[in-house]
Amino acid sequence: MMQTFLPLLAVFQLVVLLYFLALNTYYLITSLLAFRSLHRYARRLSSVDIDDLIATAGAPPVTIIVPAYNEAATIVEASRSLLTLRYPDYEILIVNDGSTDATLEVLQTTYRLQPAPRFPLAHLPTAPVRGVYQSQTHLNLWVIDKENGKRADAINAGINFCRTPLLCIVDADGILEPEALMRIVRPFLEDVHTVASGGIIRVVNGCRVQDGLVADVRLPKRWLARFQVVEYLRSFLAGRVGWDALQIMLLISGAFGMFRRDLVVAVGGLAHDSVGEDFELTVRLHRYCRERRLPYAIHFVPDPVAWTEVPETTALLGRQRDRWQRGLIDTLRRHRRLMLNPRYGRIGLVAYPYFFFFEMLGPVIEFLGYIVFFILGITGHISPAAALLFLWIAVLMSAVLSVAAVGLEELSFRRYPQLRDLFLLLLLSLLESFGYRQLITFYRIRGTISYLRGQTGWGTMERKGFQKG
Repeated sequence: MMQTFLPLLAVFQLVVLLYFLALNTYYLITSLLAFRSLHRYARRLSSVDIDDLIATAGAPPVTIIVPAYNEAATIVEASRSLLTLRYPDYEILIVNDGSTDATLEVLQTTYRLQPAPRFPLAHLPTAPVRGVYQSQTHLNLWVIDKENGKRADAINAGINFCRTPLLCIVDADGILEPEALMRIVRPFLEDVHTVASGGIIRVVNGCRVQDGLVADVRLPKRWLARFQVVEYLRSFLAGRVGWDALQIMLLISGAFGMFRRDLVVAVGGLAHDSVGEDFELTVRLHRYCRERRLPYAIHFVPDPVAWTEVPETTALLGRQRDRWQRGLIDTLRRHRRLMLNPRYGRIGLVAYPYFFFFEMLGPVIEFLGYIVFFILGITGHISPAAALLFLWIAVLMSAVLSVAAVGLEELSFRRYPQLRDLFLLLLLSLLESFGYRQLITFYRIRGTISYLRGQTGWGTMERKGFQKG
């Protein structure tokens, strides 16, 4: 019986090898483009003074929208970081999305909130708003209290009350660096056709946070969070910088992204029925502009930093990646019209196919590839040369690319100044492909199954809070 299927297994193994080769070749190309772009950006950045830029280019008013649900553990430090931003004209709208913990009470006590008149300028459908409050200690800080409607609904409520031409979406567990807002707004100052820009997300676990600022950058203590540091570096520095160079930016992270308010309202705000609303919004902006032949640009800026708390247990990480995979599949299904459609330019011909074949189908192909490799190995039907080739293309090449991402970090920004942390990052890059990557693949397959079963919930994400000095 096994002899009958062996030829089919061998053919599938070849398909898997070609898949890994294509995927890693793509990563190699984006890494090389990222190296060139980051080198140019760092050199250009050294000649730019933020204060001069603000004075000469002007700074358009910005509203920061912070959706918050049960964020009592992190909301004070996160809001303090927003209040320390070096930006001349901005408001903060924290949207309490029907929290069942002490989120609203903590904000009321910390910032002396009082009811204040503020009227919506847009009318995106949302759950009912129960009250609008303004801080008596920081007049640019507002809190919108509403009934629970999930994250997209909370952001849409913030958009309704936004009074500025630009809006910035930030997670309630995030810490922005003081110059982050000025840096992420730069594409809007330099290119009038910019409709959205995204910044880099870094892992705050293990860092010391004081008065809303990351005072000491350290690696997390737990290995699971440490692996995510490398994963985030590869995703943002080697991935999205390369996408930006290719002009195929299909994803602005909902943890830190800036958008033109009028365009977000025009496309109907964030989708209430999607768990991947940030990805879906970015794709919808592409479609809206392409279908109306509007000149536009969506950029990624590698140095405006938002520090975020990542899961430190396998249970929380699994729920997070399950949700991400469901959001990915749902968005690609909604916008399947883009697939290889020349009407949408590089987005339809390059970006969408990449997400479809490598991000959506990739986990299934990879998982089955490991199983087939194991079957062929234990039955003695794979040569040592073929086994080494699989090991190199499927595992070791990925490790090399992770090492390259750490190299990009060290050459460009050096956020981890301790030599010990650098060596540990390099070690993590080599170890990531032996266990952690397979774990993430398993969670993504589970997310695929969850989507096929019709699961739509977000799941619970517990916050530990920031480490304070």
